[in-house]
Amino acid sequence: MRIEVWSDIVCPWCYIGKRRLESALASFGHEVDVEWKSFQLDPEFPRDKAVPVYDALAEKFGGGRDQVREMTARVTALAEVEGLKYDYDRGVMVNTFDAHRLAHHAKSQGLGPEMHERLMRAQLVEGETLNDVDTLVRLAEEVGVEGARPVVTSDQYTADVEADIREARQLGANGVPFFVLDRKYGVSGAQPVEVFEQALRTALDDSAA
Repeated sequence: MRIEVWSDIVCPWCYIGKRRLESALASFGHEVDVEWKSFQLDPEFPRDKAVPVYDALAEKFGGGRDQVREMTARVTALAEVEGLKYDYDRGVMVNTFDAHRLAHHAKSQGLGPEMHERLMRAQLVEGETLNDVDTLVRLAEEVGVEGARPVVTSDQYTADVEADIREARQLGANGVPFFVLDRKYGVSGAQPVEVFEQALRTALDDSAA
């Protein structure tokens, strides 16, 4: 079975959805190939800008920092159930295009899932600044990706990122996370583990038939 997942690195629901999918797969008992694909929730965010998450969210959704803290606290509590300790106090909002290009480079070396996981943890848990060249190179090296700096400092894999985003739109995805099983069944959002388990069983039964 093949599962394609469209996700943005700065998306807190994407990381929660990733953990819930992994929980469902742990009890599935069948071989599954998971491919992580690029998506941008805010493609217009300036690529040379890094803003504290609270300020960026307050500007995007309106309201003050107290309202934003209340909103993020609910997400943080849900993430903690999945073993994720989000740190919005240190969080920095950036344009994720270069990070997605790096993820494609990692995919070319068979390290796509590892790179995607590392980038999400760096963004949502560790408060790293993911439009910083040295930071991206360091994170890539941590998971064994070679040749990251020439990629990050160029426009390599731009077409790949754009193709992923275009493909998501063609499949009807207006947001992420978006999961597609064997190109037949779609799951939108960070659904409960039971929803993923049912989708896996349905896709398996269909392939057997």
